[in-house]
Amino acid sequence: MPAVRKVLVVGAGIAGTAAAIRLATGGVAVDLIDALPDAGAAGSGITLQGNALRVLRELGVWDRLRARGHGFDSLGIRAPDAHGTLLAEVTDFRTGGPDLPAAFGTYRPVLARLLLARAAQAGARVRFGTSFTAIRPAGDGVDVTRTDHRTERYDLVIGADGVRSAVRREIGIDLVTRDLGIDIWRVVTTRPPSVDRTELILGGPVHIAGYCPTGPDSMYAYLAEAPQRRGPLTPAESLAVVRSLAARLHGPWDEIEFTDPALINFTTFRTHLLDGPWHRGRVVVIGDAAHAAPPTLAQGAAMSLEDAGVLGELLLAAPTVDDTLWKEFTARRLERVRTVVDASVRMCQWLLGGVRGDVPGLHAEVSALVAQPA
Repeated sequence: MPAVRKVLVVGAGIAGTAAAIRLATGGVAVDLIDALPDAGAAGSGITLQGNALRVLRELGVWDRLRARGHGFDSLGIRAPDAHGTLLAEVTDFRTGGPDLPAAFGTYRPVLARLLLARAAQAGARVRFGTSFTAIRPAGDGVDVTRTDHRTERYDLVIGADGVRSAVRREIGIDLVTRDLGIDIWRVVTTRPPSVDRTELILGGPVHIAGYCPTGPDSMYAYLAEAPQRRGPLTPAESLAVVRSLAARLHGPWDEIEFTDPALINFTTFRTHLLDGPWHRGRVVVIGDAAHAAPPTLAQGAAMSLEDAGVLGELLLAAPTVDDTLWKEFTARRLERVRTVVDASVRMCQWLLGGVRGDVPGLHAEVSALVAQPA
C-alpha cells in the first residue's frame, strides 16, 4: 500500500500536474487546486530538454506532445556581428535517452493542457478558482481549509504553487528570491525555414538572444536585456521595443517577423533555492516553490518534472511518510537541483560581466549530470 491514500496538490502548473498524474495513476486520491480561474499558462514557448521528455513519457504525455512541437539535437552559437556568423555548432546530449530528442520546443499552453487532461484522465479531481485559507498539522495528516470554506484531511499536501508560493509561506519557510538584473522578452511568431534548432547570440546589443522552433511553421524568440525601467507599456509599445532589439541582430534574425503584440511575454530573471529539506511535517514544496533558475540552460521545467517524478515514486513505494522517505527525497533532489541552478546563474554572471565563458562546456557539464535518471 502507498505511503499516502489522499493528497492535496496546490498549483496546477508543470510540477503540480505532474505530481497529480504520478500519484493518481498509482491509485492515490488526488485533489489538484489552483487559485487561477482556468488553465491560464503564459502564452510563450518553452524548451524541454531530454530529461524533461523522459519524465513526460513516464507520465503518459510524450506521445500526445510529440506532434505538437519540434525536436532537435544541436545548438548553434552565433556572433553579434553584421552577418550573425555561426561560431559554433554543438551536438547536444540526448539526456532522456537515445530514442528522445536532445531538446524539444513547444507552446507552453499546449503542454499545460495536455498535462491537465492526463491528470483528469488518471483520476485527479481538478478545481480552478480554489485555494486555501489554512493548512494545519493533524496527527498523521493535514487539515486544509479551502477558500470554498470546506475543511478536508489529507495524508500529504504538495505545494507546487510557484515562485511566490503561498504554501511555502503558510508552513513558515522564508525564502529570498533574488533578481539577477536581466529582463527577458519572449515572443511567439512564425518560423522561417532558416530556424530549425535553438541558436544563441551572447553579448552585443542584448545580453542574450535566441530562438526555438515549436512546430513546422511556428517558433518563439527571446531577447534578454539589462533592465530599462521603461514603465508600463501598451501592447503596441512592447511590440516596438521587441522589433527595435531584434533589428540589431542578423543571420536568421533578419527573416524573423514580429507582428502580434498579444504574443509577447515579459519577465525578469530571478533565482532561489531552498537549501535543506523541502518539507515541514506532511507538507512539501516542489518545482518553482522550492527552486527557481534563470532560463539560460532551459532546465526549469525539467527540474520541476523530476521533482514530481521522484516524489511520486517514493510515496508509492514506501509504507509510510517518515524521515527515511524525506531523507531519500532530499538526497535525490537537492544537490542535483543546486548544480543546475548554480550553472544557470553562472551563465547569467558571464553575460552581466561581459565574460566569454565556456558555454558549450557548461551545457556539457549539466547534460552529463541530468542524463542520469533523477
